[in-house]
Formats: sequence, C-alpha cells, structure tokens
Amino acid sequence: MSAMIRRLRALAPSREQLEANPWLRRLAPYLADPKLWCWSRRGVALGVAIGLFIGFLIPVAQILLAAAAAVVLRANVPIAAAGTFVTNPLTVPPIYYGAYQLGAWATGTSATAAVSWADPVAILESLGSIGLPLFTGLAITASVAAAASYLLISQLWIWHVAARRRAARPNDR
Repeated sequence: MSAMIRRLRALAPSREQLEANPWLRRLAPYLADPKLWCWSRRGVALGVAIGLFIGFLIPVAQILLAAAAAVVLRANVPIAAAGTFVTNPLTVPPIYYGAYQLGAWATGTSATAAVSWADPVAILESLGSIGLPLFTGLAITASVAAAASYLLISQLWIWHVAARRRAARPNDR
C-alpha cells in the first residue's frame, strides 16, 4: 500500500499547484489547513469519493467544486481534485452513453435517441431529448462510484494496516 500511496502522491496536484489555479484562489486561505493534505484512511477515501462523485455528475468546474467539497467535508484535497479526472475527453463518450442507457432503464424511457456520443456538441444539442435519462444515469453512477470507492479504499487500508501490524509483531512461539 505504501507504494500505491507514493504513486498517488506523485499524481495528485501539490498545494502550490492548486493555490496557483485562478479558480481556486478564493479557497487559498482554507487550503492552508494541514488536515486537508493528510494521507489518512478517511481523508483519502473521502477525497476519492468526492472526486468521483463530482467528476461523474458535474461536467464543468470539477476541480474547483471537488476542492471546495473536500475543504467543507475535511477530505484530502489533492485526491479529491485528482479524482475528477475520471471524466476526460477520452472517457466522456462511453461514460455518458452508459449513463444514458442506465438512466433510460431507470426512468422507463425508450433509449432510442440517435446521438453522436463522441461529439460533445451533439450531446449538448440533444439535451432536450436525452436530458432526464442522462442525468438520472449520471446521478446513479456518481452515487454508486462514490460509495463503492469509499468503502473499498477504507477496507483495503484497514487490511493493509492489519497486515503490516501482523508482520511487525514478534513471533509468539
């Protein structure tokens, strides 16, 4: 797990990078709190959950909203910001198509809209006909991904700490 934490720290934006972001300047006084940069089980798990939730559900200003939510919820800010990268130009078409299909199933809507899912402009132009199923599917996906990631990371962290403690314990024989 420590190698994974080192990789996450290398990938996550630094405090300086986030404070230099013009969108995040208003949060700078709040970003000074060291607890927001702590690599604890709760902070990292909640940061990933926040990042995924906002990354899936909100298409604009994701890093700003994830950082603000991490400040309010006392989560790891760089992990929350990095978690929003789940949606990017390569992943948006399949995510939105899958979310649309899920939303159409959940709302009982016919999933017959002819949309070019690889073209963001076409998606925006079709929002009138695909809006409810798409946003329903995105809300379901965001909620499930956030809850599952929080539980999975928390459990993996607990197992890792327990294994390290067992390995460090002297043999009782």
